[in-house]
Amino acid sequence: MSEKTTNQNVGPESVPPLVRQINGGNWLAQDEAEGLRAELYYQRAIHAYMTMQPALNVIGMRDGSEKVFGRGYHVLPIWKDRMDSRTWIPTPNADVIYAMSYLDLKETGPLVVDAPPNVIGMFTDFFQRTLTDVGAIGPDRARGGLYLLLPPNYDGHVPGGYYTVTSSTYNVFLFFRTVMGQGDGRPDPAAGVAIAERTRVFPLWTPEKDVPAMEFPNASGQRLNMMYPTDFSYWTTLKKFVDHEPVSAIDPELRGVLASIGIIKGHPFELADWQRTQLDRAVTDAPRMILALAQLGRDDDRNYYYDDRQWQVAWAGGTAEWMQESYLDINTRARFFQYAYSSAPAMNIHSTGAGSKYPFTYRDADGDILRGSNTYRLHLPPNVPAGLFWATTAYNVTDGTMPETDQLLPSTNGYYDIPTNQDGSIDIFFGPQQPDGVADSAFVKTVPGRDFLVAFRLYGTEVAFYDQTWRPDDLVKVS
Repeated sequence: MSEKTTNQNVGPESVPPLVRQINGGNWLAQDEAEGLRAELYYQRAIHAYMTMQPALNVIGMRDGSEKVFGRGYHVLPIWKDRMDSRTWIPTPNADVIYAMSYLDLKETGPLVVDAPPNVIGMFTDFFQRTLTDVGAIGPDRARGGLYLLLPPNYDGHVPGGYYTVTSSTYNVFLFFRTVMGQGDGRPDPAAGVAIAERTRVFPLWTPEKDVPAMEFPNASGQRLNMMYPTDFSYWTTLKKFVDHEPVSAIDPELRGVLASIGIIKGHPFELADWQRTQLDRAVTDAPRMILALAQLGRDDDRNYYYDDRQWQVAWAGGTAEWMQESYLDINTRARFFQYAYSSAPAMNIHSTGAGSKYPFTYRDADGDILRGSNTYRLHLPPNVPAGLFWATTAYNVTDGTMPETDQLLPSTNGYYDIPTNQDGSIDIFFGPQQPDGVADSAFVKTVPGRDFLVAFRLYGTEVAFYDQTWRPDDLVKVS
């Protein structure tokens, strides 16, 4: 007969800690359990929004473009008269010629892209992870060449003679920029357009006689909404993307997050009323949270180019994939794709004379937010270290669209005859009204009552930028 052991010291210290913490070891009240479940669902939706933002960003661009210009690998819209504020898209560049299209390798199989020489471009998957740069930093070294794009898990024959890359998603983003020529005191788009129109796209296995001729619609001069969804359609658009792409395109842990809010490949997206409520809440709150992170800044200051100025770097000292030394910088990545798109090594690595740099700021020399009701002066020292050209542009802080005023191009660049100071330096003004005595080419108009940010682009970045012997001044409030 076994002897029972009795505990002579039954008390709080003998109760396991989680039993003490949670309701004395009992189940929760029904309303508390339902409230906690809803809160967790909401938190997962916030996480899903932030991590899937790169995909929704480019899907919005694709859907807006194809709604107006049609779809197909042979359709390549080109902003032949430059991109202005009538195109709603994150941080567009009014100072190069844009050519952008959206390829579906699930539909076409492997595609060949005959890239022209001297483009500044890239191919990315639909998480906007770069497959390859194209141009001076790409394998063609600005000579142009044939790029072969393979779909995920492709196991067919791979012929030689191509720059071959495999995408992790069926959808691929083609993004080419070309440099304008020098006109009479202003840039001339014609040269850049002519280069972009040399692009050819065709399926690898389709006979030449069956390949449709390229179409190059002019995307300039019309209203285009190429922004990602800001309402519940964010989630239904995400579900379509998950269903279309292979399982391998999204890692299992992130698929688990998506599954926890009802988005599972091949399954119906059916929601209870409480789930719909939390998704509506998340799609409203998540972008505000991302904006708040940018407004309040980082504790480590890795996002600043200089110790004594307000100019920031979009990658916060990490790689073009937002990798810091030991982690993926998900907050910085989410903010980038809230107001910008496309990240590639050529935009971030230190490549003298070939790459590009994009310092931006939303604060003036005093550390105050840039307000559209104020007037500011940006002083650029002489000899801007940009071997190709430089440009500066104003953007809305929330989504990177251009502020739309009667000045449809809220930018200026080194192609213009901008008056110089005696030492060769340049002063550019931002504000709601053009100051007296300031040339049109030195003025960028803002919207009163709306905050803005300023980007300064250097193409063909030279040594003086990297060693910081040349630095742009902060914007100074002048009225």
